[in-house]
Parts: sequence; structure tokens; C-alpha cells
Amino acid sequence: MLANSATFEVTWEKLPDDFVLDDEPVDNINQPPLAAALTESLVFAGKLPANALTTTNYGICATLNNKFVVKAPDWGYVPAIRVSREEVIRSYTPRLQGDIPVIVMEFISDTEGSEYSSKPTYPPGKWFFYEQILQVPNYAIFEPSTGVLEVYRLDILGRYQIQTPDENNRCWIPEINLFLGVWSGSRENRTGYWLRWWDESGELLLWGSELTIRERQRADDERQRADDERQRAERLAQQLRAAGIEPEV
Repeated sequence: MLANSATFEVTWEKLPDDFVLDDEPVDNINQPPLAAALTESLVFAGKLPANALTTTNYGICATLNNKFVVKAPDWGYVPAIRVSREEVIRSYTPRLQGDIPVIVMEFISDTEGSEYSSKPTYPPGKWFFYEQILQVPNYAIFEPSTGVLEVYRLDILGRYQIQTPDENNRCWIPEINLFLGVWSGSRENRTGYWLRWWDESGELLLWGSELTIRERQRADDERQRADDERQRAERLAQQLRAAGIEPEV
């Protein structure tokens, strides 16, 4: 059973410089590229403000009953920080240093189900921390091997409720005005399922490599149109000469 506000106290304090952070490696090889892909498309679409913060296995902190709690979601998005980047190199404390994350994501990498842990006792489970302590509006749990995505959103009672995807199997994230969904394909020598962003008109936010391909295709199309126009002009000139008319240069 979840604890309620009468059984725990949350404060927002800067993590001490001598606090020992977990330095374990990421759980598997898929996590870094999945996270990097989410951030990259935001950057190229111009949807990552200068004071926004995207996190990857990076400590987000709160103080629960006078004890520091640090969780490192596989990916997170903070709309705005109010301190310098130097102050959040090691960790980030919402409210004290900026906004609460509007979405955090966990990529399932084991069978323990820690992503669903609502354990309220210290150290609290991930679900409890995101829902009850940070009160992150959106929590996404993604299974990279199967492509299953679950998006949970806080209801008016402050509890996560699973969201029903739209007809395109995407979930709307209102705080960033984008849809989140699953895409299958290849990137950086990894073929499989990826999390992608779509804008409100349904346009996919592209990665840098995709933008490069699109620009090359656009340049090829322009060259082809120019060649077609040149050939059309040459045929017209030949027809005019055949009719005894010298075309104007």
C-alpha cells in the first residue's frame, strides 16, 4: 500500500558534494542509444530550449524523511533549470534548481519489475518516487525487445493511470506538445524498436542522419528537375530549327 502525505516528508535540498553516487554501468547496451535518439530528434527539430535538461542515467534527487533519495531514470526531460549547468553536473534537485521533470522513462532490462515498484519505505521504489515524491506528470515504461510501450499519467488524485494510445498507437504528452510512440527500424548499427516523437500534425521528428538523407534527396530532385528543364529546352530548340526558326538565345 502506498504511503500518504501524513507518513512522509519531502524536502528539496542540494546533494552534498561528498555524496557517493551509484557508479554502476548501465544495465544493457540498448539504453544509451535509445536515450540519445530521443534527445537528438528534439535538438534537430528545435524543440529543446537552451535552459531545458534531458537526462540519461543521471541522478534526480529529493530528500525523504531527512534522507537523500537519488533515482536515475533511463531518460528524462526537464523543461527549465534555474541554475547554471555547472551546478547540475553531478545531479539535479527539482524545485530547488528548476522544474520537475515532465516525463521520465525506464527501459526494461531485467525481470525484477523494479520499474513498477511502489515500495514507500527507504529506499523507495521507482514508481513511488516518480509518482508520489517527484510527482512527474508522465511516466513511460518501454520494453525494447518487444516494442511494448506503456505511458502513465497522473490523475487528479495524484495516481498514475495508464494512457490509451491514439489510432496511430501514440500517446500525447501535452507538456511538450508531442506524441510519443514506437518506431521499428535501424540506427547506428542497431535494428529494432525505438521510441520516437511526432508533432501535433503527425510529422515524425527526424534524426540527424535522416535529415541528411532528406537533404540529399532534395538536392537530387532539384538536379533532376534542372536536367529535365534543360532537356525540354533543347528539344524545343530543335523543333524550332526544324521549322526554320532560330530560337532566341
